[in-house]
Amino acid sequence: MALRANLAIAERLRARSGARLLLALKCFATWSVFDIMAPALDGTTSSSLNEVRLGREKFGKETHAYSVAYADDEFAAVVDHADKVIFNSIAQLERFGAQAQGKPLGLRVNPGVSHSHFLLADPARPMSRLGERDPARIAAVLDRITGVMLHCNCENDAFESFDALLGRIEEGYGAILSQLDWVSLGGGIHFTAPGYDLDALADRLRGFAERYGVTVYLEPGDTLVTNAATLETSVLDIVENEGRIAIVDASAEAHMLDLLMYQQEAAIAPARGDHIYQVCGNSCLAGDIFGEGRFEAPLRVGDRVSILNAAGYTMVKKNWFNGVRMPAIAIRRPGGEVERVRAFTFEDYVASLS
Repeated sequence: MALRANLAIAERLRARSGARLLLALKCFATWSVFDIMAPALDGTTSSSLNEVRLGREKFGKETHAYSVAYADDEFAAVVDHADKVIFNSIAQLERFGAQAQGKPLGLRVNPGVSHSHFLLADPARPMSRLGERDPARIAAVLDRITGVMLHCNCENDAFESFDALLGRIEEGYGAILSQLDWVSLGGGIHFTAPGYDLDALADRLRGFAERYGVTVYLEPGDTLVTNAATLETSVLDIVENEGRIAIVDASAEAHMLDLLMYQQEAAIAPARGDHIYQVCGNSCLAGDIFGEGRFEAPLRVGDRVSILNAAGYTMVKKNWFNGVRMPAIAIRRPGGEVERVRAFTFEDYVASLS
């Protein structure tokens, strides 16, 4: 089971590095498998009131609350469900800090450097609103915070690039880091990727913690659930237009939105054979395309097509565009049996509207 294999790697990293690992709910919040994930992790990190409450009620363990901007009518509830409260700006710290009821407070720091393949996801992009950059401004509020969050990586699958990036952060903010109790290095570190030097990462994290006298947190999301789910679809129609096109009973726009946002193609099983089809969704969006699939035999109406790597940033982003039917959520247990844990109905569609 891919999820368990990824979690085993996470446990090895925890044991060797001493770092604490928090599931990033913004990426994966399917609470039906939290019982499988919780033993390998230390808690959850959130980006909204709904997420921090979900982490507290469904995952347990440690909860970190963060928001790009807290709202007045939600902040008290955030504090109720959080173990640590992290602010995106000094202005928000000054506005809400006194209301945090003695909880440990943190501040997001934007060091102006990052690893990202996409401008859309780059926290160090021009005019970024994500975190404080000026070391002098940050130093001026160190008496009000106990830690900082630095989220600078996106799909960083090489230890060497992570190591170089962390070195640049230390050069710019080392004097601040040494005055803290904890530092979160965020997510986006793809340490479950094949060939990743896990031992080097663990030793680097342990050395960082010892050098600055801090507890280190990581906030993994996608790396924990890589290849842990598929979107199972059925062929509804085959059309010909400059090539063969298979229309399936799902939608990239509604069910795997990141494919369109980042202009990527899905991995489609079995990915072998001489019969090539463009696999498309059944919404009215002209560009609702999963990608090119290769098959060993011609596709027919009713055939199953598996869209791979469908866990991270999928179920948390699913939507009701066109009223397209929502796929059920099912879990394949270690013995091979499939348990349907959630099916969606017309009433769910109606309830999402007004």
